[in-house]
Amino acid sequence: MAVEILKDRNPSRVGEVVLGATREEGGTRAYSLRVGGDPALPFHQFEGETVNRPAVALEVVDTVPEWPEELARCYRDVWQDPAQWAKKCVEEYRADLVYLRLEGADPEKGNRSPEECVATVKQVLAAVGAPLVVVGCGVAEKDNQVMEAIAEAAAGEKLLLGNAEPDNYRTLVAACMVHGHSVIAKSPLDINICKQLNILVTDMNLQSNRIVIDPSIGGLGYGIEYAFSIMERLRLGALQGDRMLAMPVLCTVGQETWRHKEAAAPEAEYPEWGAEAERGVMWEATAAAALLQAGAHILLMRHPRAATLTKALIDELARPTDF
Repeated sequence: MAVEILKDRNPSRVGEVVLGATREEGGTRAYSLRVGGDPALPFHQFEGETVNRPAVALEVVDTVPEWPEELARCYRDVWQDPAQWAKKCVEEYRADLVYLRLEGADPEKGNRSPEECVATVKQVLAAVGAPLVVVGCGVAEKDNQVMEAIAEAAAGEKLLLGNAEPDNYRTLVAACMVHGHSVIAKSPLDINICKQLNILVTDMNLQSNRIVIDPSIGGLGYGIEYAFSIMERLRLGALQGDRMLAMPVLCTVGQETWRHKEAAAPEAEYPEWGAEAERGVMWEATAAAALLQAGAHILLMRHPRAATLTKALIDELARPTDF
């Protein structure tokens, strides 16, 4: 006797955002990426095809980071030069896009000027053909100066710029509107604040198809559990037609994973946790797997082997089914 597969039919879908512009589109990227567009829950192929595969980015920083040895051995030869670092991420580690973090703009970590940050972005754009995600240092006043200058200097490239937050979004959103970029709307693990921020951004007349949600995540424990719940509610809201929850979702997987001692502590100190050469990689890949199931569209990662494992998992999950 044949088994009937029950299927949900949703009245709406997640919106699409285009990252990067080719020469024909007014930019210099070798290709552009579409994220979002899902008509069903993540990888429910029997209810709706995965229109655009989730994208995996690798992180590049404009200063030499204090990362664990397992990450350092992958990037130490290039991390004095963000352009060469980005090139290695794309050409050797096969990243879909580059996530450039301008840590050096922080007044306490180099205080680089907007002009210096623009020069770094231009060097990375010249080194790789992949679309770019660019975020500032996290100091609101400085980020407003830096990101406004970058938006103008890279007009037409369709960058994804961040972060617009509830207390500091106007300058960045205005710069994205004027120069044709998309924006990361970041909220602190709260679906009501997330929706309110999206309303505020669209009230400035930035179209919803140029907004990507960063709901904030955790790398383990309650953090990732709560993030999973928030992201599920975002996807369900989008599928039921709530336009202010229907933007693609971005997750800072690498940043959240590697800042926990459970991922990077030496085996000599915690022998029961196993070898750090495997532990951190598997932790990052496992966190990414959970967030994919919750509805992530862009995964910002650090370790190239974790990124490779994640891309292989996406291949399996996005495979069409026979029912």
